[in-house]
Amino acid sequence: EASAKNTAAKAEKAVKETAVKAQEAVKETAVKVEKAAKEAAVKTEAAVKETAAKAEKAVKTTKTAAKKTAEKSPVKKAARKVAEKVDAAKDTVKKTVSKTAVKETVYLQYLGKEINKDDIVAKVKEAFPGKASEFKNVTIYLKPEENAAYYVVNGDVTGKIDL
Repeated sequence: EASAKNTAAKAEKAVKETAVKAQEAVKETAVKVEKAAKEAAVKTEAAVKETAAKAEKAVKTTKTAAKKTAEKSPVKKAARKVAEKVDAAKDTVKKTVSKTAVKETVYLQYLGKEINKDDIVAKVKEAFPGKASEFKNVTIYLKPEENAAYYVVNGDVTGKIDL
């Protein structure tokens, strides 16, 4: 029995020593792995930075080359000429429209009253609850028998003004 206790104590001591040695080995390995990981991270970061710098330089070079090519390109010259012709055509259209534009004057006459269309539109704009910049289009319904005009602004804001 004493011999068994002695053997058990020796075994327990051996297990503890082995556990301590294993812990130390694990710690040493962890330190080595951590060091290797840090070194690998530093190398990877450096490689990524170098690759990014090369890519940035390549993009810059390509941009510059494309710009120079475009400036020399006959297509660009042709595009400029087309743009000039379009501008000239716009001016011609504006002149033609201004010559052919009809000036409108519309009056509503009823019961001895006379109201100008522009005055009605101005009253609707004053009554519009939103900002002037939001006033895009208006439809006006004249109801002389009610002495009123009903309006719809931008398709959704409705109201009524007295004539």
